[in-house]
Amino acid sequence: MTDPIADMLTRIRNAAAAGKSDLVMPMSKIKLAVARILERENWIQKCEVLGEDLAKAAGKELKIVLKYKKSGRPAIASVKRISRPGLRVYTGKDKLPVVLNGLGTVIVSTSRGLMTGREAKKEKIGGEVICEIY
Repeated sequence: MTDPIADMLTRIRNAAAAGKSDLVMPMSKIKLAVARILERENWIQKCEVLGEDLAKAAGKELKIVLKYKKSGRPAIASVKRISRPGLRVYTGKDKLPVVLNGLGTVIVSTSRGLMTGREAKKEKIGGEVICEIY
């Protein structure tokens, strides 16, 4: 697999479209970081690592519990991968994208780790734009 983050986002998109309550996928540190941001920003209910030893990522699985609105529609309407292996997208601190006038979230990989666009603006650092969620 050349793009594990795109695979993760596609699995989330497909599970939400099918009305699944949760999904399980192979774990990596970057997938866990993205899932924790989604949990912190209230796009998903919960993320957890399945396995005994949490120090090593190999052979572990990541479980994501999706969040749904009272109407039964998923909280995540759209997940889009921005920077991909064939076309990397970097942005400076002054040009960080805003999704739906602040209603959505953009995830940025910075020198201080993964964070949302709002956090990156607050810290005054730019980086690689990973994806946008709304």
